[in-house]
Amino acid sequence: MRRSQVKKIGVLFGMENTFPSALVDKINSMEIDGIRAEFVELGGVKMAEPCGYDVIVDRISHDVPFYRAYLKNAVLTGTQVINNPFWWSADDKFFNYALASKLGVAVPRTVLLPHKQYPPQTTSRSLRNLEYPLDWEGIFEYVKFPAFLKPHDGGGWRDVFHVHNREEFFAAYDQTRDLCMTLQAAVSFKEYFRCYVVGQSHVRIMPYDPRRPHEQRYVLDPPKYDKKLLKRVEQDAITLCRALGYDLNTVEFAVEDGIPYAIDFMNPAPDADLHSVGEASFHWIVDAVAKLAVKKAKHAGSQQSGMNWTVLLSGASETKAKGKEPVKAPVKAVSKPKAARATKVKSS
Repeated sequence: MRRSQVKKIGVLFGMENTFPSALVDKINSMEIDGIRAEFVELGGVKMAEPCGYDVIVDRISHDVPFYRAYLKNAVLTGTQVINNPFWWSADDKFFNYALASKLGVAVPRTVLLPHKQYPPQTTSRSLRNLEYPLDWEGIFEYVKFPAFLKPHDGGGWRDVFHVHNREEFFAAYDQTRDLCMTLQAAVSFKEYFRCYVVGQSHVRIMPYDPRRPHEQRYVLDPPKYDKKLLKRVEQDAITLCRALGYDLNTVEFAVEDGIPYAIDFMNPAPDADLHSVGEASFHWIVDAVAKLAVKKAKHAGSQQSGMNWTVLLSGASETKAKGKEPVKAPVKAVSKPKAARATKVKSS
């Protein structure tokens, strides 16, 4: 077979070790005629020229702008990228919370806050549309304490604060520099799940405890859970990923009073390390992503290249919720404020 006939699947990655190599080995071990996988290799990128890969599994461009620009160019020239770099670039967590609410997925009460310090190259004159003073009491009454103060587009638990009263909030807010933050009601959860979603249809629900040390957060000996709860978690995870257009994502749910609240679902390069997720989940994700990449490679060339922006930006229109009413978060009683200082959550 001539080289030009081979459809190539590339894996673009950074510091992680176990998943990228396992994925390449898995795809190649499937021995599918005309399809092979390899690590992506690139240098200077010529505009509007094909990159040579039919499919790229992206694990690092969220940290490397050069890779992100490379992938956008690749999409425009016909490459299918997991996940589509245009969608992830456009998302932020506050928008995702609002979208989830519109789709009928339960989310904690959340408010977007102005920057504590002026963003770079701005002054007070840049913010003349901003209400001053801010209606803090109205915000606190809506969200209620305890709550989490966290960046509207951050990740890895960086710059996240657990606050229990207004004093702790302002002490934390003063440390947020020029970040744009959200204040979100804390969920007093009994169960917590982290779900792999692959191809917007396959879900692996993993019991998870964010209160544990990072290396112990995946619960390997979970109790039995209510089947209806697990079914709702699975369906809500699929609903979110289809709306966001993610082919690979993790969706986290904190369960309070039987209601799964979507906490974090903007993870287009989710943790897939053997040593953290455990052997069973590791093999599941490698197998699921390998099958998805192969499926996309088989259909390479049969889809629109993405140069039509109207088509490119209409993907979410197919994911409208059908007759699903939003789930309202119950109003909880507010305990007396504690005198403790705001706790900054350690990075994982």
